[in-house]
Amino acid sequence: MRMLQMLTLSVVYSFLIACEYTPKPQSTKALNDTVVNESHRFDQLSVDPIAHGERLVAVLGCIGCHKPDLTGEDWSDPELGVLWTANLTHSAAEFSNEELAVMITEGKRPDRVLIDMPSFLFTKIHPQDLTALVSYLKSLPVKGNKHPNPTIGPKLAEDIASGEFKNAAQQVDEKLSQSPVDLGEQHSFARFILRATCVECHGMDLDGNAEVLSDAPPRPSLRIIAAYSLEDFKNLMRTGKALGNRDLKMMSGVARWRYSQLTDREIEAIYNYLIKFSHH
Repeated sequence: MRMLQMLTLSVVYSFLIACEYTPKPQSTKALNDTVVNESHRFDQLSVDPIAHGERLVAVLGCIGCHKPDLTGEDWSDPELGVLWTANLTHSAAEFSNEELAVMITEGKRPDRVLIDMPSFLFTKIHPQDLTALVSYLKSLPVKGNKHPNPTIGPKLAEDIASGEFKNAAQQVDEKLSQSPVDLGEQHSFARFILRATCVECHGMDLDGNAEVLSDAPPRPSLRIIAAYSLEDFKNLMRTGKALGNRDLKMMSGVARWRYSQLTDREIEAIYNYLIKFSHH
């Protein structure tokens, strides 16, 4: 929905907030049905799951919409309604580990369906990564205010009724079987990372989105990486500096606060996948 996109221009449009949809039964899919594949997990730099979860909070973009301290932000608009990203320190204290896992990967809390949490990105993360992410959230002290439940404004109500806008659980159902193109087992690690991160802006096919929103640039096809050497690409991911030492309107900031947290192995895997993708 164009108006909602105009409000949520950070890379993760992550609303752990509720809507007055009829609740669906709580699921255990998030913890029990993920295919365990050791190549499909993020590098673990520490044996401490809380430390691993803290890195994932950055890499997966939770801080983009919930703020660096994870206390949430007001994205409300008269046409769309009262829409806050949740204060995750309160959510972690209120919900069980299983409930938090389902919220992250299925877009549902026990009593409500989430509006725009990008849970479809996280349906294939490794159970140990998910456990670490929940463990980190559970370790946080409660701080700040608990935000109001959402209200649905006239434009958002219209787009829900027409089917133009899909809530988080609907997006999960629609995109569960989708992934970037399979370029062989040697690239499965990168394919997994890209699905959990880059596809939100560049699309599941990684070919971008030329639509220009009010204050956001087009998101290019990631075939553009063919112009980069590995060192140039590492520099982009670590510092946000594109070729020619340029700052990019969206990607530079995202790289600095998210992708700078990727390991060298993760960055190199992504680069090798994208080089092959650019010739696919």
